[in-house]
Amino acid sequence: MRRRSVGALGAALLAFAGWQGSADTSPPKGFLSQFEWPSDDPGRGGLSALELSDDGTGVTILSDQGTWAQGVIARNAAGMITGISLGRFEPLKGKTDAPLGKGRTDSEGLAIAPDGTAFVSFEGVARVLRYVKLGGLAENLPSPPEFAQMQTNSALEALAIGPDGALYTLPERSGDLAKPFPIYRFKDGVWDHDLSLPRNGDFLPTGADFGPDGKLYILEREFYGLMGFASRLTRYSVTATGLGTGEVMFQSPTGFHDNLEGVAVWRDKAGHLRATMVADNNFLPFLATGLTEYQLPD
Repeated sequence: MRRRSVGALGAALLAFAGWQGSADTSPPKGFLSQFEWPSDDPGRGGLSALELSDDGTGVTILSDQGTWAQGVIARNAAGMITGISLGRFEPLKGKTDAPLGKGRTDSEGLAIAPDGTAFVSFEGVARVLRYVKLGGLAENLPSPPEFAQMQTNSALEALAIGPDGALYTLPERSGDLAKPFPIYRFKDGVWDHDLSLPRNGDFLPTGADFGPDGKLYILEREFYGLMGFASRLTRYSVTATGLGTGEVMFQSPTGFHDNLEGVAVWRDKAGHLRATMVADNNFLPFLATGLTEYQLPD
């Protein structure tokens, strides 16, 4: 969610700042920690996606301003986050050494293949770029006609790479409350949209990742105005023709988390599945930037 809605969001949340005590703050099952990440760096905001190393310590973070950074997450013996050391945010490039042009920087989804190839999905001008290495030059993946018809500020919000190397992306909005979200899959140089995500309430997708179990995890959020955000993480088996029945990993009480946008699923040292999510502060002082973690059932 980029600054397209900052005015409305600010007006709604300004009165809410500091009021969260009236919300149900009982943590959902599996909740581990919420690490707020204070910073004087003006570039550290609008965080929209992240990828983690297999051990949960190396991190690559994407912002919705067309920038990215890499760093290290410090953890204690129990695996809880104790600090984050992040390098400078660098601009994503297009086909030349110049940063992406005006109106083309709303980067929302990030997926990194085992060989280091990175893919970034965008709102604004809906498309997916491929980078042999982040920081290098971009290659545009072919775009199906449907990408050009997506709502300008509600396009390709989430991106994930499957065990077979196929890319999966979906827009933030489906176009109708009764219409499922289309999932676009890029495999062997061709896009299909044989899959879809059912709409369940007013939740909208914000992030996606394939876990080490080979299943697709989709992060969604719902905005309740003065009461804040609710978040939900759901796990799906993926077949050639559809998604299996969704299994909800958690659904947070309204106001318990801020604006969770990106998700990475991995295994900790004890062998437990863990989901790490990044919060987007929308460059607003009363929203947090930070990381939230849950332990997930196998």
